[in-house]
Amino acid sequence: MIRIDALWLAAEPIDMRAGAERLLARVVQVFGVAQAHHGYLFANARGTRIKLAQCSQGRAARCCIHQ
Repeated sequence: MIRIDALWLAAEPIDMRAGAERLLARVVQVFGVAQAHHGYLFANARGTRIKLAQCSQGRAARCCIHQ
């Protein structure tokens, strides 16, 4: 089971080719730190896809793409 205590929605679109490490770098750039058991949602420029990066103990553990 995936444990997510809080969800954060990115205000700016991101390139959907970004992998887990690049998304984690963006989270740290914007929020200063990636919290464990928090999920970060990113959307593409058209708003047709979202990507969830779930952080576990300071690193991006899972990356899921949904249309």
